[in-house]
Amino acid sequence: MPETSSHALVTAASRLSAAANDLHFSSPVTHVYNPLDYAWNIHREYLQRYGSCRGGVLFLGINPGPFGMAQTGIPFGEIAAVRDWLGLQGEVDRPTREHPKRPIEGFACSRSEVSGRRLWGLFADRFTSPEAFFANHFVANYCPLLFAGESGKNLTPDKLPASERAPLLDACDHHLQELLRILEPAWIIGVGSFAEERAREAVAARGEAGTRVGRILHPSPASPAANRGWAKQAEQQLVKVGVWKDRNG
Repeated sequence: MPETSSHALVTAASRLSAAANDLHFSSPVTHVYNPLDYAWNIHREYLQRYGSCRGGVLFLGINPGPFGMAQTGIPFGEIAAVRDWLGLQGEVDRPTREHPKRPIEGFACSRSEVSGRRLWGLFADRFTSPEAFFANHFVANYCPLLFAGESGKNLTPDKLPASERAPLLDACDHHLQELLRILEPAWIIGVGSFAEERAREAVAARGEAGTRVGRILHPSPASPAANRGWAKQAEQQLVKVGVWKDRNG
């Protein structure tokens, strides 16, 4: 029997998690969280339930946020969206070494991740159900690791020293190419410029002439532009490149 895409995604994610755990990081990183380990059960259920789309649109984020995927194991995993819209919930373990300002509380975390609330909120507003969305879409993160500095500040992979960034990008690029092989997306939409850049590299490396790459504005509140009606801007960007149809058209 041919391997299903969801089963292949589970296998690929497990390999990525193991590869990421073999890496080592130094200053400015003081703590590294891998939610593919301590929130694996929920992440696996996400892949099994929603990872069956081939030939659709792959939205690609950067890496876990402290109040999103770090808590739930789901990309852009704002707790209310994961629990109430995606219908996923469960026990989350804790990383071996926690930053005192970034405890992992799982679904008991009272903080909301704005980026995830905006992204999943757009999808929930446009599609009647998660099943309707995932019939032609999937959401993944490029890197599975959260990096925190001494103050607890979230550090993205591009902020790492070059000697530590290179092996991380190698592992994440390999996994992204696996996603391309498994999902055969017609589009990869980078959520922000860094994700778009890695998507273009992966498409070029695999020679995926049939996969187009685009970008939407990252929904982070750290971006002034994102705080001026992010959902409308992102939807307009997707309509402009031809990923979505204009609702009023």
